[in-house]
Amino acid sequence: MQDSGRKVVVVEDDVEMNQAIVRLLKAAGFYPVTYPSAEVLLEDGAEPGAGCMVFDVNLPGIGGFELRERLAARGVIPPVIFITAFDAPAVRTRAEKVGAVAYLRKPFEARSLIEAVRDACDASAPDAGEGT
Repeated sequence: MQDSGRKVVVVEDDVEMNQAIVRLLKAAGFYPVTYPSAEVLLEDGAEPGAGCMVFDVNLPGIGGFELRERLAARGVIPPVIFITAFDAPAVRTRAEKVGAVAYLRKPFEARSLIEAVRDACDASAPDAGEGT
């Protein structure tokens, strides 16, 4: 049975990047669920139970930041990692303001994504922080 804390929702419109992220996440023991756009994710019900989400900042239509805000308004607030090919100080600042747990500039190292996803999923686990 799949551990929902290991489920990672990925919203990336670039097919090759999406496939690469899926391969990385699967190899690291995560269960990626992918969407080609924010609109498809929102129509699908936002994948409850995800340990974290990975959003491309520059999606056609609804972008990653607006997607994060819309999901938060629905009460869906797992940790979010933003990825982008168009890095700028204003983009990084906005990522921080909407609660990003990580911000990665494409192309990023596989290790960077896996560490960010692992940290985010561990932090969102129901028993995170207990016993210490």
